Amino acid sequence: MTIRIAMWSGPRNISTAMMRSFGSRADCFVTDEPFYGAFLKATGEAQPLADETMASMDCDWGSIAQTMRGDPPGGAPIWYQKHMPHHMVGGISIDDFPDHRHAFLIRDPARVIASYAAKGVNVVFENLGFGRMADYFEREADRQGKAPPVIDSTDVLRDPNGVLSQLCTALDIRWDEAMLRWKPGRRPEDGVWGRHWYNRVEESSGFAPPPGDEAEVPEASRAVHEQALPYYEKLAAHRLRPA
Repeated sequence: MTIRIAMWSGPRNISTAMMRSFGSRADCFVTDEPFYGAFLKATGEAQPLADETMASMDCDWGSIAQTMRGDPPGGAPIWYQKHMPHHMVGGISIDDFPDHRHAFLIRDPARVIASYAAKGVNVVFENLGFGRMADYFEREADRQGKAPPVIDSTDVLRDPNGVLSQLCTALDIRWDEAMLRWKPGRRPEDGVWGRHWYNRVEESSGFAPPPGDEAEVPEASRAVHEQALPYYEKLAAHRLRPA
């Protein structure tokens, strides 16, 4: 029986490093943003490599959901699915995955915005995912009767062993120190969009040190930051903290 883990994360948030981490486990298969192509098809949003992304993926909402609820290739004991909440615009939501074990990866919105700006991408509140992620957190907490696990990227970078071992406990899977290291380079499971977005993680072999100084929010994005911050703070209140 496969344990399916849905990790919900906004963009620019070590989500690919987390995918590398879980992919380093011998018992785990990983999937990279399966609803991205459907999101692009539904919204027509201009994103780097959008046409190639849609051509490379199943873009039917119901079909993707059915696949994600099925068996992973090779029948791996654990299936880690990297999901972006802002992609979920087509009638499929967290409610369609009641048998998954859900977790949430968050990051200070000032750092998310600064990272987006460095890539030359227009920063839009809806595409940061904070609002929908907070909604999904509440839905899952109501369903379970307790808060699902939340981890903050800065905490992971500060103490990857401590935070990820707590996450494994919360997800009721065994801790595996293989999650702390991986080989540099691309992976077959990386989406085609990785050519634009994944350059840093492709050079990495483990989690980087935590960031230093506070991120500077560009003037043009300060209203977006103010809109996102309350959602981040609400989720951060439930995060698993390093020892």
